[in-house]
Amino acid sequence: MAESGRERIPPHNDDAERALIGAMLIDDNAIIVAQQYLRQEDFYSSRHRKIFDAVLNLYHKGTRPDLLTLSAELERSGKLDESGGYDYIASLTGAVPSSANAEYYAQVVQVCSLRRGLIQISGETGAKAFDETIDPKITLEETQQKLFYISDPQRIFRYKKVESIVKDIVSYLDDVYKTKAEFTGVPSGFSELDRLTSGFQPSELIIIGARPGMGKTAIALSMAANIAIRQNKPVAFFSLEMSDQALMLRLLSSEAGIDSHKLKTGFFAYSDFQKIFDAAGIIHDAPLYIVDMPDMTMLNIQAMARMLRIQEKVEIIFIDYIGRISSENKMLARYEFISDVSRSLKGLARELNIPVVALSQLRREAENQKPGLADIRESGSIEQDADMVMFLNRDRELDKKREEQEKEMGQKVQLMLAKNRNGPVGTVDLTFLKQLTKFVSFTDDRG
Repeated sequence: MAESGRERIPPHNDDAERALIGAMLIDDNAIIVAQQYLRQEDFYSSRHRKIFDAVLNLYHKGTRPDLLTLSAELERSGKLDESGGYDYIASLTGAVPSSANAEYYAQVVQVCSLRRGLIQISGETGAKAFDETIDPKITLEETQQKLFYISDPQRIFRYKKVESIVKDIVSYLDDVYKTKAEFTGVPSGFSELDRLTSGFQPSELIIIGARPGMGKTAIALSMAANIAIRQNKPVAFFSLEMSDQALMLRLLSSEAGIDSHKLKTGFFAYSDFQKIFDAAGIIHDAPLYIVDMPDMTMLNIQAMARMLRIQEKVEIIFIDYIGRISSENKMLARYEFISDVSRSLKGLARELNIPVVALSQLRREAENQKPGLADIRESGSIEQDADMVMFLNRDRELDKKREEQEKEMGQKVQLMLAKNRNGPVGTVDLTFLKQLTKFVSFTDDRG
């Protein structure tokens, strides 16, 4: 970083920027590498930003970027002179002997961009921290969003012309046609449900509602285990009600096939230890991340979710449950607070571009009757913001009569998909294995 008098010039490396663009003009592979690390605004030089954007435009059109096509593209858009003209563009290919070090150049440019971003964010944050009229928690949330943005080069928040979206969709349809993938999102592991939803989709907020004791945590944990253990997809599970050890006991019971009560009390057979060790080994290797924090606020959840998305590449988040999220503003009415939480969860799903599955309690009036969307407790905003709403439903009185009969077989439970913004609704039969606090598909082996 150079200095002129007392003015500090922002970090940048002009030679790396020139070499990278030169490599992109030599080899298409350098373009692919550059896109993995950089956005247009990561270049310090305004002329390099314009040239980089033009190279990508040509590449996405299927035209090979070279001296002639790039100059024509810049001239067409009226940016040739602003980009240094024909002679400057010609000099870029001479700035690098080959494209072999394109990734290194891209990393150098990215690091300089990150340093500039941190300098700008720290300055803005410091100024707001001194301003007593601004809530520091709001400043913290804004800062976290900015840090998430500069730390992930794939997050590009800008408008798009429909032609680029159409291309993406056609490419997506071509991929699914070729692969014939049964599910386009993250499968829950329950085949009938996944046939209705095609899996939980990126950016969607999914609500699972039930009365207390119906098995909300159990079904969320069953889904998380299906995704992390069976599919090896990274999952984050935010537990606001149960400790991480209590959740782990449930997982061990489920995977080992040992009564959860026996595990808690120690009344299991010595021969069960092998099952426990085997199950522990399977769980140990799963990309499942449990967040156990009492009195967690929405700001806590957002900050941790961003970190897990960046560092662990989580593909889905579970939150157990909405009613346990603490408020930063104790003066805010409960209805307004839950509405804010609902909007924030939907915003988080869109920001991270992954599904967020949140559990919610239902009103007391929903006891012993078929639940509906109006039964979601505390706020109608939850139902409005959610892309998908499903309810656990079973007849408690009938369960009591059949408890002994179904002790070994498991209890039949309905999972009602009451809202599906992008697909059909319907009811799925599941089996609840009470001793294992585990849900399985109704057609599965329940032994």
